[in-house]
Amino acid sequence: MKIYNNCQYSICVSKLSRIYSIKIQFLYLASMKILLEHATKTYKADLSKPLDISIPMFASEKSVRAWYVDPLRIEPVVMGNWVAAVNSGASVNFNNIFFNPHGHGTHTECYGHISKEVLSINQALKQFAFTAKVCTIVPEIIENGDGVIQLESLKESLGIEIPKAVIIRTSPNDIEKLIKNYSNTNPTYLDVKAAIWLREQGVEQLLIDTPSVDREEDGGALLSHKAFWNYPENPRANACITELIFVPNAIKDGLYLLHLSFASFENDAAPSKPVLYALE
Repeated sequence: MKIYNNCQYSICVSKLSRIYSIKIQFLYLASMKILLEHATKTYKADLSKPLDISIPMFASEKSVRAWYVDPLRIEPVVMGNWVAAVNSGASVNFNNIFFNPHGHGTHTECYGHISKEVLSINQALKQFAFTAKVCTIVPEIIENGDGVIQLESLKESLGIEIPKAVIIRTSPNDIEKLIKNYSNTNPTYLDVKAAIWLREQGVEQLLIDTPSVDREEDGGALLSHKAFWNYPENPRANACITELIFVPNAIKDGLYLLHLSFASFENDAAPSKPVLYALE
């Protein structure tokens, strides 16, 4: 490996994907610029310029939520007369947080979300860096009034090269997505044919700016979840779905480096923080 500009540190991460190989070299320690080799191409990225596509979670009626949950609560611990808040005389702020990972904010889930067998996101997802493609799709309004992400629209938007991670931004795309209560609104969802096609292309990480890849009320069918995870026939433990993201309009469609991190809950889902880095 070459060391650029006399940098004393270099890191090479290989085999980050089963099909593609990603190599990362730190070029300049101060600015955190890297070279990334993906398939047969080499890209540059600046790790000092992250593009956060997670939605902040805060204790308010205006914090994004879905699935009929009450607003997230953040409250100081109370023990007798002692209130764990600096403003109440304590030396520290020491809060309890009451939330549901599926209902409050950006989260990443594994097939343990729909299975009888227990599988946690902490056990399922062991790779955190991916090449990812952002695509913007206008949902089709079908006969019953539903907004649906159809296969043909997805194919057209993604093009020929399909990386391991696909990020779907639905249009229109306004900041209401940051504060919306999606309960009882029948949000846009992914057609099952599109979910099957993504699985067949080897996509392992599917990120979407809606509360679910399935219809809000579908009688428990969960067709797109099952299709993407290939459940129950041959479940894909390494495949995950991240929902309730927000991709600002300033982020253009195209290829990015994705870092997908989450809290290490032994649960089917956990709050997550997907971050993109532009590739040159």
